[in-house]
Amino acid sequence: MIELKNVSKLYESNEGNVLALNNIDLTVEKGDIYGIMGLSGAGKSTLIRCINLLECPTSGEVWVDNVELTKLSSNLLRQSRRNMGMIFQHYHLLTSRNVEKNIAYPLELNGLPKNQIKERVDQLLDLVGLKEKRSNYPSQLSGGQRQRIAIARALATNPKILLSDEATSALDPITSRSILNLLKEINNKLGITIVLITHQMEVIEQICNKTAVLKDGNIVEQGLVSRVFKAPQHPYTKLLLGHRDFEKHDPISLDFFRNVKVGGL
Repeated sequence: MIELKNVSKLYESNEGNVLALNNIDLTVEKGDIYGIMGLSGAGKSTLIRCINLLECPTSGEVWVDNVELTKLSSNLLRQSRRNMGMIFQHYHLLTSRNVEKNIAYPLELNGLPKNQIKERVDQLLDLVGLKEKRSNYPSQLSGGQRQRIAIARALATNPKILLSDEATSALDPITSRSILNLLKEINNKLGITIVLITHQMEVIEQICNKTAVLKDGNIVEQGLVSRVFKAPQHPYTKLLLGHRDFEKHDPISLDFFRNVKVGGL
């Protein structure tokens, strides 16, 4: 379904170059809920944005559904992206549009007739459990409700893949669990493959079947969640699993995590 082959991303600037991703090899199979975890600055957002080529790799290949995206023309890439929805930490809803029109927006861009748009919006509002909020504006919604609408909008074009960029990190624990349960339901009911990035171990544990650990642009460990959490192999993974919500620990602990070498302690 998704395959990254030797993907690297180098950011160049007058202040010096930053290697955000270093020869990443990653395979996500159809139906997976694949979680990529690591500290801030590990390269998680760059990696997930390389999947739909919002970030173009400096080198390597990105394959989605047996198509090499890095070889596509701009027009064909736009068409391919219709098979990939994306949700974000801060929702990115259009404040001037109500709930119904936010969900309808990608369908309007695709030129669907109004009756089909209404039918699809109704289906999605039912799926995310917010039919009664269809006329509300984003400012009138809670954080969890906004994320549910963002999910509905991401699913509007019937994508095969849903990319989640820290979608629950701004939410309280109870709301976060409800959003994760919704994502799991979407995966089960619709068969949509989900790739998510997070710094929260409980997110990986709650819904992912596979995971990769990212440090300094390198994948240091990957595999089934059950195996990685039960018997981590890399020293860095062992450290992370010893501090489940590691972003909340003191700066000294975080510095220690960040200074662990990719090859070991």
